Amino acid sequence: MWSSLAAFVAASFLIALSPGPGTALVLRQSVRSRASALAAVLGMEAAVAVWAVAAALGLSVLVTASEVAYHGLRIVGALFLVYLGVKAIRSASAPLPAAPPAGRAFRAGLVVNLANPKLGVFAISFLPQFLPPSAGRGALLLFALVWVAVDTAWYLVLVGALDRVRGTLVRPRVRRLLERVSGGVLVALGLRLALDTR
Repeated sequence: MWSSLAAFVAASFLIALSPGPGTALVLRQSVRSRASALAAVLGMEAAVAVWAVAAALGLSVLVTASEVAYHGLRIVGALFLVYLGVKAIRSASAPLPAAPPAGRAFRAGLVVNLANPKLGVFAISFLPQFLPPSAGRGALLLFALVWVAVDTAWYLVLVGALDRVRGTLVRPRVRRLLERVSGGVLVALGLRLALDTR
């Protein structure tokens, strides 16, 4: 089982490195403050934990089995990503706003990942590949928590790196570019999620 766990950690790390809505959100929040970025990460990881534990307990199968539930979550997630993206693009020309309350950044991270049914599909297809058929529910929960820990570690490294260059990130021209790029990425990911009917 330990060799399976090591392989799972490596695979989880590679998956965490792939950019997506979470990376764009963390980048955007890092421009405002380190605390906002950390709150967004906590929200994102709370949602990953929900999906991971649901997969370990077999609950996320309900979302993937129900077409209505899957598409409902998909549309909600897509709309929220587009909303965040448009908001980022519109704020690019405005002066740097004060850092939002940590609760708002946490909720943004939570909704971005919780309203993403692909995380549930990914969890139920990814986790079991690394476990022997005889593994019990405890092993599944352990692997789910490891996935959350690895994902969290990566985003904490990213927040730390962005915090070191925050002085550059808040320069008006750089910030405008980052807001537009991260906003464009969020809108594109939202549209992609909305149009992907698989």
